[in-house]
Amino acid sequence: MPSPTAKPNAKLKILDAALSVIRAKGYSATTVDELCATAGVTKGAFFHHFKSKDELGVAAAEHWSETTGAKFAAAPYHDHADPLDRLLAYVAFRKALLQGGVPEFTCLIGTLVQETYETVPTIREACDRSISGHAETLEADIEAAMRGRGLSSEWTAKSLALHIQAVLQGAFILAKAKGGAEIAADSIDHLTRYLEQLFRPAKS
Repeated sequence: MPSPTAKPNAKLKILDAALSVIRAKGYSATTVDELCATAGVTKGAFFHHFKSKDELGVAAAEHWSETTGAKFAAAPYHDHADPLDRLLAYVAFRKALLQGGVPEFTCLIGTLVQETYETVPTIREACDRSISGHAETLEADIEAAMRGRGLSSEWTAKSLALHIQAVLQGAFILAKAKGGAEIAADSIDHLTRYLEQLFRPAKS
């Protein structure tokens, strides 16, 4: 294990730079030179670790998933006893993350896939794995909440988990369009109200 004071290696520096620069400027506008300057590494170091910018894009998506996955796994919303309370607390946690400027709280994956879904299949697939994988972490709580409230419906835990991600990603797009977090917070509040209505106990 590296010591706590160990400096990040060049590859990690480049990945961390990608997370910040791409969220601020978009994938297409981000250049290898800019990533190297932000990371404080040489262009030779970049191409030692990544054959191309697109390969870096895939790695950045995976790095984002690992970094944010650890953050969500340790988040306090898991502490609630009731599965619906956990789900609602997850949504509240997403709202609480709307801090700082737009590039600081919006999603790297959403930015990447919007620009590359047609032109770079490997990045699109990496983004799909990231969004779908994160959505899957909600499915068990959704299923338990459905059982606990006697819900039987054509919709599934998987479809609702993905819908929640669609709302969140849409909220980020609106935040970019409006230039601030307020509209995104409003969208998340609507999502909370929708979930509360959806999980009302089934009438006998």
